[in-house]
Amino acid sequence: MTQRSVLVVLFDDVQSLDVTGPAEVFAGVGRVVGDPAAYRLRFASLDGAPVTAHSGLRLMADSALADAAPAEILLVPGGDGTRSADPRLIDWLRAHGPRAPRLVSVCSGSMLLAEAGLLDGRRATTHWAYCAEMARRYPAVRVEPDPIFVRDGNIATSAGVTAGIDLALALVEEDHGRAAALRLARNMVVFLRRPGNQAQFSAQLAAQTARREPLRELQQWITEHPDGDLSVEALAQRASLSPRHFARAFHAETGTTPGRYVERVRLEHARRLLEETPSGVREVSRAAGYGTPEAMRRAFVKTLGTAPAEYRRRFRPMPA
Repeated sequence: MTQRSVLVVLFDDVQSLDVTGPAEVFAGVGRVVGDPAAYRLRFASLDGAPVTAHSGLRLMADSALADAAPAEILLVPGGDGTRSADPRLIDWLRAHGPRAPRLVSVCSGSMLLAEAGLLDGRRATTHWAYCAEMARRYPAVRVEPDPIFVRDGNIATSAGVTAGIDLALALVEEDHGRAAALRLARNMVVFLRRPGNQAQFSAQLAAQTARREPLRELQQWITEHPDGDLSVEALAQRASLSPRHFARAFHAETGTTPGRYVERVRLEHARRLLEETPSGVREVSRAAGYGTPEAMRRAFVKTLGTAPAEYRRRFRPMPA
């Protein structure tokens, strides 16, 4: 079996889980494919010295970046250290990034790639809290704030922290097949390997929580009754407001319209049912409030770019 090399870039104030999460994925592949040397992990810092992660964890380097041999996968983690990166690190990435067969970043590691000009003209993501800043600082990058990871050619960028595990599992699936990736995810107690277009956070987290109690309670009621009458008129009546006043107040306090919030809730509910239950597509469409499979299919294709049946195929529950 072909051995693949992975070079992980280290720097002070790195987010330790951005390093150890993907590293544990690659290190664990050997147990499920029967080849302990499936991936060769190496770690390198600018000067070859140990680095201190933001958590205080000391991470050892195998070599200096200048002495590191080329690797099939070059992984750049994120963390507070990306906010004031050493110019030498940016220069090294600018020189060596284009040579990597697969260039991968986790969380704000994409900011280092962008600073080095490696993401110009490409789609990319980062932790949701930094997406606006990244789009402002690097207008040549097409920043996508929703997905947990984005692949554009040989470059893959992921959202915050644990999304690096999802991206690493996707690379394992590419190299060793879906069955191996699923077995590894199960061993790591990652119950479902999320695809890249999975949202970074739920509908409730994506919207602000309303300040006023009636609207806050209504938000919770919507999530608990996706199959109910969630028209503006019905929701306004439940909130004891006129439809016009309700729509304005809801948008002012949550940052989104009632209709958009309902769409997110229903899509999230349908996805969860497809992931976790054997219910048929027709049954799921009714339970999520779509009414018909065709209405649910349109919502999935519009938002996720895939039909419910294909989504389920990629997200079927782990085998026992």
